[in-house]
Formats: sequence, C-alpha cells, structure tokens
Amino acid sequence: MSNAPLMPKATAVWLVDNTALTFDQVADFTKMHPLEVRAIADGDAAQGIKGMDPISNGQLTREEIERGERDTNYRLRLQESKVVLPTAAKKKGPRYTPVSRRHERPSAILWLVRNHPELKDAQIMRLVGTTKTTIASVRDRTHWNASTLTPMDPVTLGLCSQIELDFEVQRAAKEKPTTAVYGGATLLPASETTRKEEDDQPIERHDDLNVDAVFAKLKTIGGKKADEEE
Repeated sequence: MSNAPLMPKATAVWLVDNTALTFDQVADFTKMHPLEVRAIADGDAAQGIKGMDPISNGQLTREEIERGERDTNYRLRLQESKVVLPTAAKKKGPRYTPVSRRHERPSAILWLVRNHPELKDAQIMRLVGTTKTTIASVRDRTHWNASTLTPMDPVTLGLCSQIELDFEVQRAAKEKPTTAVYGGATLLPASETTRKEEDDQPIERHDDLNVDAVFAKLKTIGGKKADEEE
C-alpha cells in the first residue's frame, strides 16, 4: 500500500471542492504542503486539473471523510487496495541494448576480453547483451570491423553499471582463483628457525684420559730414541 493516494494533486482538488476538511487534513492525506493546498483553494495552483474522487477508486470511504469533518485533529487513513497486483517476474535472456548503442558493443567486448580475461562468455553476454558468436569473433579478431575496433569501458558506454561489472568480476575470481606466482625468497618459518629443546641438552664429552697409557707410550717413544742414538 502506498503512503500517498494516486494522483495526489487531483485528489486534493476534489477534497477541497467537495468536503469540509481543513487544509492540514487534505495536505496530510495527499502528502502535500498545506500552503500548496491553500493555493489550490484560492485558485492560484492546479488550474485546469480535474478533481479525482478518492471514494470511487476505493482510496477513501464516505465514513472516513465524515469523521474527519467532525474532528479537525483527525487524520484520514488511506484504504488498502482490494486488487493485488502480481509481482513482475524477472525476464531471462540477454540484456536489451538500445539501437543507438548496439554498434558500440564490439568495443566493449574487446575491452572486457583484454582487461578481464577471467570472465566467461555468459558473463559478457549478461553485461553487454550480445551473443557468443560476436564474442568469439572479437576474441579471434575475425570480426568484420576488427581492424578499427577500439577497446572501451562498457560502463562508460552505458551498457552496464559499475556495480554489475564488479559483481561479475568478483564472481569470476571466486570460480577461477589465480595461481600463486613465485615472489622471491622469503623468511623461513619460526618452526625451523626456533631452537628445539633437544638441542639445549648438554653434549657428553669424552675428555677423561688414561694417564698411565699416555706415560707408557711416552716411555716407549723415549726408549726408541735412546737406542737409535747408541
């Protein structure tokens, strides 16, 4: 239900001419300014506009008007429509492109193919309103006007909005993530650079020497030298 009646100015003209409602009551019901309603009553505004009866189209009842005439502080309430209009189903298919813009679609396709190669043909079709054959001809440079095509942003051309383009680009990025590129040497993880507890344990050293064996060896060496001198 709308907050204002259909054709509010024509409704205000009828209420001013056919009821004893105050300017404030009429202005509140029609969502107009009280001074504008006063100008309608004085004949300074809405000249030539035929008044529309809100009772005949079911937006007001006679009882509601009489109640407002008895109480100047009462505010009229718009009646709910008895006719329920079905919601318009969203049409599926390629986007409609005005005739004056259709010759610019190949330039927009070329721009999308070069700047956003991750986009699928179906996504380009939704953005520009073209066909797979045209996309393939632009991509393969077999289009009849391929030699003179200049890549142009479809948002600038008015073929789609920036929000729609960003949505399709983000959707394509999620479906086809980019592969990681080697960016040079990096620091080792902390698990490899941190000293483990096992390394902190003292290393056993075999520094205990057999003194008797050492002296016996020295005597042997000394005895050999004495025999050589004789």
